[in-house]
Amino acid sequence: MAGKPKMKIKKNDLVQVITGRSQANGGDKGKQGKVIAVYPETQRVLVEGINRVTKHTKAGAGGAASGGLEVVEAPIHVSNVAVVDPETNKPTRVKTRVETVERDGRTKTVRTRVAVRSGKDL
Repeated sequence: MAGKPKMKIKKNDLVQVITGRSQANGGDKGKQGKVIAVYPETQRVLVEGINRVTKHTKAGAGGAASGGLEVVEAPIHVSNVAVVDPETNKPTRVKTRVETVERDGRTKTVRTRVAVRSGKDL
């Protein structure tokens, strides 16, 4: 495979978990959060407040970090989340609208991310 794979979800997008265990059973399905980081190589995203795991940390030699249990977010696969539509506040797919804009006698193509559900720009 040449280059890194494309992902329709970007950093700072508001996403909703669409698969997994329901909130009643201690899962994250239905929860919304902001994307902190995107990992195209593994097709995963890091979402704020979603997929929180307990990490056991060892006390550092320099004494900078104290040891113990630490709760952090773990990456979740991109297929398990969907971008939230800004108008309806529900999950939606993302499409790209290509426009040609004329500036200073030159034509330029501009790509805009659009929510499929409402047609609003993301």
